[in-house]
Amino acid sequence: MHALFLSGIENFFIFAGCAYCIFFLYMKNFVFLLVGLWGLILPALACTSAVVSGRATPDGRPLLWKHRDTDFLKNHVEFVRGEKYDFIAVVNSEDFHRKREAWIGTNSAGFALMNTQSYNLVEVKDGEERGEANGRAIYRALEICATVDDFRHYLDTLAKPSRIEANFGVIDAQGGAMMFEVDYYTYKIYDANDPEMAPAGYVARTNFSVSGQYGPGAGVVRYKEAVRVLDPLAASHSITPRRIFNDLARSFHNCVLGIDLRRPPFTEAGASGWFVDQDFISRSSTSCSVVVQGVKPDESASLTTMWTVLGYPPTGVAVPLWVDETLPPMVCMDNSLGTSPLSYESLQLKDKVFSLKVGMGSERYMHWALLYNEKGDGYMQRLAPVEEENFRLAESLLEQWRRKNKVDREEMKALYRRLGKSMDLVNKLTRL
Repeated sequence: MHALFLSGIENFFIFAGCAYCIFFLYMKNFVFLLVGLWGLILPALACTSAVVSGRATPDGRPLLWKHRDTDFLKNHVEFVRGEKYDFIAVVNSEDFHRKREAWIGTNSAGFALMNTQSYNLVEVKDGEERGEANGRAIYRALEICATVDDFRHYLDTLAKPSRIEANFGVIDAQGGAMMFEVDYYTYKIYDANDPEMAPAGYVARTNFSVSGQYGPGAGVVRYKEAVRVLDPLAASHSITPRRIFNDLARSFHNCVLGIDLRRPPFTEAGASGWFVDQDFISRSSTSCSVVVQGVKPDESASLTTMWTVLGYPPTGVAVPLWVDETLPPMVCMDNSLGTSPLSYESLQLKDKVFSLKVGMGSERYMHWALLYNEKGDGYMQRLAPVEEENFRLAESLLEQWRRKNKVDREEMKALYRRLGKSMDLVNKLTRL
């Protein structure tokens, strides 16, 4: 069914991609118009995600990934004392306390939840806001659910129409890993642990639902790119948070155009250094990328780790977080900045990358050479060692905590202080 769904629209995207390339190469006088028109038809809420079962990871722990695209670029991480379970979640800095919405998070029971906006599950009527209840549903589920079965029960008990239109990814401390395609009245489940539903051990989604009845949705090119990367990793049981950030969240490969900006000729000194931001996983509307690493069934749920990049992932670094009222200041709301420091500084760097302002559509051009170049001094290249050190420090502690089957809060706080140095290089690059 999945293959049938995609086959009907693949030709359209291949045609559109080819037409785009031809138009770009041979009709240069109209390129700004073309880019502007593409910008008008792209959905504002566009995300890329995956639910990964322990079958596809090297250590048997499930993973939940969300790469968020939104109009609300300023994000921070909030600790919430919930009705049944405490949780941490990525939230909109602008309106969190007014709306009580969350977009990806994990709770003290080891339950983690995220969504991507679907564009083909509901025929939205005039006056309705598409998926208006999605963020509220995540907030509520994080404070009352401990397992995927709890989440299923939560969906069953919602008043209908629910005003939900989303793909919800869920993992829990018992090894559950499922994707729920949810509309106003019903839902369909795709179990990443079921070899028939998910032969590779994972379920990926962008902004369409396989069970959707209202057109092709959106994000098919990004979906194909995610599958291209995840399939071989899953086959070798090597999907990890680090690989997701490096190979997906910072991917600049476009499978329709058959190009990878991290390869020649795009990295060479003779290249223009500029490219159009079109159908890459990371784009100007990205606000964060998060991987929740779950636990094995015999491990404490407190060991669930939320690896978090706030801001534009090519200009940010991942930091590990645990469900606790103590969080590192770099991910918390700073009223003087209007968001978290990590989000703020990353977005400042992103603004340098998307600096062209010469008319309609020009904001879609990115100064690629600032991110990546053959000299090795692009933002991504300079920040990579910082993130690598964050992983090294955290994974060393995690191994100790797993042997004790608990998080040592004092060691966690000390780690957060050390990780605070991640901000030093980001700050330095921002001020160059």
